[in-house]
Amino acid sequence: MASVSPVVEVRGLARNFGDRVVLADLDLDIAAGEFVALLGRSGSGKSTLLRVLAGLDAEVQGSVTVRGTVSVAFQQPRLLPWRRVWRNVVLGLREGGADRELAGNALAEVRLTGHADAWPRTLSGGEAQRVSLARALVRKPDLLLLDEPFGALDALTRLAMHRLVEDLWNRHRPGVLLVTHDVDEALLLADRVLVLDDGHIVAEHTLDHPRPRRLAEHVDVRTKVLTELGVTEHAHT
Repeated sequence: MASVSPVVEVRGLARNFGDRVVLADLDLDIAAGEFVALLGRSGSGKSTLLRVLAGLDAEVQGSVTVRGTVSVAFQQPRLLPWRRVWRNVVLGLREGGADRELAGNALAEVRLTGHADAWPRTLSGGEAQRVSLARALVRKPDLLLLDEPFGALDALTRLAMHRLVEDLWNRHRPGVLLVTHDVDEALLLADRVLVLDDGHIVAEHTLDHPRPRRLAEHVDVRTKVLTELGVTEHAHT
């Protein structure tokens, strides 16, 4: 059987901002259907890498290949307040009579069927983030890029969003790159956890426990990742 090409293939990626090196000789593969989490301290280059993969930053050196359709969900939902929810979902798609149906299907998947005609200002933070996910899913992405999409949510809403994203990933199986500061989030959701530091991937951990997961299954990995991130005082808690 022929091997399937990875959805992301990066070789020798470098990105500088003036004299500051943000990414340096970075290699990365993401398989089709693989869920990868990327951790790193602030300024380590996580969001820069995501922007490169999204095609939002072309001022790079090295080889970057992304196969198929790409969708991005950011920390801020970035909904247009003058467009109703369903029109935000299909924003950027070609106008057509099926747009309302496409939006309705996507909103049903994120459990917001009754909010299609709502205005964005009436949504809670979690609801707005689910609209952002629906907007990403309606494009049927081969690669879904998640840039700290749960960082602004309260703890209970964040847990609910974890379950929703895991469910959506199981149904659609895009390749996923989740950029996050939350070690526990990465361990619960990802197949692989990467640690980025000074523009390099300095550690990689493969997680093979079946889902849904419990953090108690990953105490050793959690300790290693926290140490790799420079957090040692509470690594064993």
